[in-house]
Order: sequence, then structure tokens, then C-alpha cells
Amino acid sequence: MRRPSLDLAPAMAARGSVAVPGSKSISIRVLLLAALADGATRIEGLLRSDDTTVMLDALRKLGVPIAEAGDGVVVVHGAAAFPAREADLFVGNSGLSIRTLVAALAFAGGRYRLSGVARMHERPIGDLVDALTAVGARIAFEATPGCPPLTIEPAALPPTPHRVLRIDGSASSQFLTGLLQAAPLLARDAGLAIEVEGDLISRPYVDLTIALMRLFGVDVDEATSQRFHVARGARYSAVETFCVEGDASSASYLLAAGLLGGGPVRVEGIARASLQGDARFVDVLIAMGARVTRSDRAIDIASPGIRSGFRPRAVDADFNDIPDAAMTIAVLALFADGPCTLRNVGSWRVKETDRLAAMSTELAKFGGAIEAGDDWLRVAPLPHAAIALLMDRAARGAVVSIATYDDHRIAMCFSLACFLGIPIRIEDPDCVAKTFPDYFERFEALVDRTSTALAHVAHA
Repeated sequence: MRRPSLDLAPAMAARGSVAVPGSKSISIRVLLLAALADGATRIEGLLRSDDTTVMLDALRKLGVPIAEAGDGVVVVHGAAAFPAREADLFVGNSGLSIRTLVAALAFAGGRYRLSGVARMHERPIGDLVDALTAVGARIAFEATPGCPPLTIEPAALPPTPHRVLRIDGSASSQFLTGLLQAAPLLARDAGLAIEVEGDLISRPYVDLTIALMRLFGVDVDEATSQRFHVARGARYSAVETFCVEGDASSASYLLAAGLLGGGPVRVEGIARASLQGDARFVDVLIAMGARVTRSDRAIDIASPGIRSGFRPRAVDADFNDIPDAAMTIAVLALFADGPCTLRNVGSWRVKETDRLAAMSTELAKFGGAIEAGDDWLRVAPLPHAAIALLMDRAARGAVVSIATYDDHRIAMCFSLACFLGIPIRIEDPDCVAKTFPDYFERFEALVDRTSTALAHVAHA
């Protein structure tokens, strides 16, 4: 049973060592690639969360043999085609799962239905479906046009020496990821080119997809930054053992705690040469004043800490490449030495919730100045008066209650607000099970709550 809320006491410092679970982005991609590969792939360090569970369940319903081999280890026995020719698949609120499965199933020769939770049925997938139907796929929406649930019927690829798919890159990089991963299924008797129209957001996630495809034996030729090509006859080959690295997005909250709490904090499982785009979040923390050391297995972070009067330096940056990690920066902005502007975050609107609206609403609860546009957010640091009012209310038993909108990232990034020196209530905290089921336990292990008198948080 999910807890209705979780109260976090005021924090004064953070120090220690903590490991992050496996990357969601890598886990879901690798599960599908292994399922489509010839042979058996042993996957170690697989993330165990709601999102990976729905992908595992979907693959099993599609007839893919998957054996459990211990904690965080599965063995996927792949094939070039899904054995099941009919399946009803539930994907929860996993956007990556549905967008990659739809592309892979579009020409699988079977009848499939894909559905999810209520929010999933509001999240757009029309651009991906349009790209697939343009080359002969038969996909129908059951209710809202352009959104799940949807059904896929058998479709034959038209005879052609070469196929070209076109996709809008401005809504979600997951659409392009879906087409890329499915490309070998569409390129068996003809080459396949994918052309991206408009600006491609979250480019590092596409680079991750291409890197993983190459590990499984399929090369992607990038003629330009907007055109990708997969050769005729491309096939995935199993990887004997694949180790999933730690989740860089999940690490962002723990690293940010090290910045605010002084550290030193070591976050284990994130490599210096990480495949994940959100590893670039560390560069933003350095710009804000963090002292960072990166190794092959961990990231160490420290700062003077807010209890010594340290204020993170304000940033004005484009977060198109790392929109998920940008949410953590939005909360750090409450502590900064000036206004922070997050640009190019319009993709927040079509995530687990409308994150631009949700972040604006929840940040405003602290009494600071918040401005938002179509694709940007500006957060001013809390002034003396706002902090004094928060402290006074806390002394009289009040807490700031954060609505989480069934969005794991909102729950995790607002845990950092306890460094303001006030109690924070996180509503529906177990929504973090989507990607980081024991996040609050690991966060708590880092945080020092031996003092609740944090007047030092106020601006000097």
C-alpha cells in the first residue's frame, strides 16, 4: 500500500557514500534490444522499478523467454521476431516502453493492444504513429486521437529498394529512439533512412540509443545530425554479459544534496565515461560552485555547504539535452545567489505530468518569485522575508506540503527543500517506485538532521 505522505525533517548537512540503482534509460533499451537479438544476453544490474517491470511483463507476453538469475540479473533469450502474434500489453506510465514497443511491433505481423494508466492516455504518440503508418503500418487509436490506448494490426511493408521515415524531433527523442531500435526489423530487405524534422530535443538520449545498438551489432550511419541510416540486412546479435551502469538522473538528487549539505558525498555506480546524457548534470553543479572528482566507478562532490553561508552560483542555461536533471536545478535555484533561468524545457509539458506547470506551482509554495513561459522557467532565490516566514510557520508546527502529481521526479527533487531548514511533506512519496523505489531511504542515509536551527540559510 502506498503511503499518503512522508515528512522530511529540516536538514543541516549531507555526507557519506550511496549507490544508485541501474539506469532506467539503459535498462529498458537493453531489454528490448536483447529480445530482438539472436542468442541469449545476460543483463546485470538491471533496474527493478515500475517502468522496467512493465517492459519485462510486455516482453514475456510477447513470448520472449526471460529467466531470473539472481538479484538484478536476467537472461533474455532473443530472436529476430516476437513469438506471440497477439497480446494485450499494459505499459503503466512508461513513455519509453510504449514508444519503443509500438515501433518494434508495427510490422511484427500480429495483433497487439497497448494501454497504460490514465496519464499515459494523455501523452502524445501521434508523431511516431504517423511516421510508421506512412510506410504501411496499421495502427488505430481507441479514444483520443494521437494518444494511447492503441491497437496494431498486421501490415505488410510495401516493396521498395529503400525506405525513408520522417519524424518530428521537437516533441520527444523517444520517438526517434523507437524508430532507430526497430530499424533492423524494417531494413531486412531494404535500407532504412530516418529523417528528423524540426529541432531534436534530448540529443544525448539518441546518442545512448545508437551506442547501445552498436554494442548489439547494428551500426547507425549518421549522415547528418538530422539523418540516420541503417543498412539492409542489419541484425542484432546477443551480448554475452551486459552490465547496466547506475542511473545518472537518479544520481542528480543525491549529488545536489552534496552541493547543499557540503559533503563530501560519494555517489557510486556512475562512471567517468557514462553513456548517459544526464551525467552532464555534474557540469552544471561545478558551474554552481561544487568541487567534483570523477572516477571510473563513482562521483565525489563537496562544497562549503549552506550552513557556512555558501550560496550556489546562479545559472542561465539551455537544458534541452538534460530536461529531467533540469528539475533538480529548479529546486537548487531556491538557494542560489541570484535568479536562475532554465531554457528549452518545453518537453516537461508532455512528461508524467505537465512538469512546467507542476514545478511552477510547487516552487511558489516557498514564497519566492517564479516565472514561466512556453519553454522556460525562471526561479528567484528566496528573500529574507520569505525564509523568515517559513521559519516562523515551521516553529508553529506548519510544514510545506509538496504535491507530486504521481511524478517520481517531482517527489525526489523537492526532497532537497528540507535544506531550507524547514520540514517538508512529500505527498504520495511511493510514486518514486517508477525509477528509484528506495530513494528516500538512501537520501536519509546521507542527510544529517542533528540540528533544526538553520537560520544560516537566510541570505547574507
